[in-house]
Amino acid sequence: MLLIFSGIVYNYYIGMCLKNKKILIGIIISISLIIIAASLGSSSINFIDTIKITLHKIFRLPLSENIDPKDVSIVWLLRLPRVLLAFLVGGSLAVSGAVCQSILRNPLASPYILGVSSGASLGAGLIIIGGISLPFLGGFSLPLTGFIFGLATVFFVAAFSSRIDRSMSNNTIILCGMVLSLFLNALLTTLSAVFSDDLRRIALWQMGSFAMRGWTYIILLLPFLVIGMAGIFLYTKEMDILSFGDDQAKSAGVETGSLRKILLALCAVLTGAAVALSGVIGFVDLIAPHAARRIAGSRHKYLIPMSSILGGSLMVCADLAARTIISPSELPVGAITALIGAPFFAWVYFHRGSSQKNIKHREKNVKS
Repeated sequence: MLLIFSGIVYNYYIGMCLKNKKILIGIIISISLIIIAASLGSSSINFIDTIKITLHKIFRLPLSENIDPKDVSIVWLLRLPRVLLAFLVGGSLAVSGAVCQSILRNPLASPYILGVSSGASLGAGLIIIGGISLPFLGGFSLPLTGFIFGLATVFFVAAFSSRIDRSMSNNTIILCGMVLSLFLNALLTTLSAVFSDDLRRIALWQMGSFAMRGWTYIILLLPFLVIGMAGIFLYTKEMDILSFGDDQAKSAGVETGSLRKILLALCAVLTGAAVALSGVIGFVDLIAPHAARRIAGSRHKYLIPMSSILGGSLMVCADLAARTIISPSELPVGAITALIGAPFFAWVYFHRGSSQKNIKHREKNVKS
């Protein structure tokens, strides 16, 4: 089943590249950013050497004698898996954000509003405070628990929303998600106050980081990424129809309630896995979809891949800044994305308000 989903994702991306040059250009730029990020750090490595090391490890091509074995270890074992994980996490969050904004028809919507980050943080906090290590999982107990709690939170929001509103209207889902997020954050704050010795570890988890993340983390993320992305690709046409409103979507034969549940579940898979492996990193899921719409348009067959490319590239740049600004120390990646995202959030909000005023003003002029 995973191979089938992988084939769907691969064929979809190849088709999009052939039909849309902007997506192809985005892929080329993102690959360049990955190479640059894997080369820069406390000890800079030549870009060409980074490419040679990568090709040597993947295709077993001969390696130049002038390349230091230490640089090979730095690139292959430390930087490249970290950069690739940042790209995949950023892409997952951006796609989830694009889907949430589309199905909820709210430019400020994101999967975090649905309580994914709050649920994952609470699960991680319980593991940190209790010092629990699940059998056969060891160090992966923390990310797995975070994923399960984040996923369960979204399912609870969907189930509760359908209980009080069978049509699962946008406002109902957003309100339920916000209320549950506040409640879970309050629980985590209470636990942090009671167990103050673990406050630092919980705070670091909430701010997010890709430090010391090896290839194993990428392997853990890939199944969730493939399943989530392939599932979303199957509903791009339905999302295009849903963007015109529930009434028109229903008249076209789209079951809006069921569609929202399925898409929210797929978003939970992507976001829950990303948050579980990297911690809470906000605003990427808000910034990237807006930029993708300006570049690729609103059709979801182009919007989804462009969002993943821009989200991954933004996360790579944020991680690079986090580990180089005060090198050899590091800043939390979540702090970098928040510094960029908070002004962007304000711009989207006020720009939306001014646009609506202009529309109303034009309507009044037309009537008069």
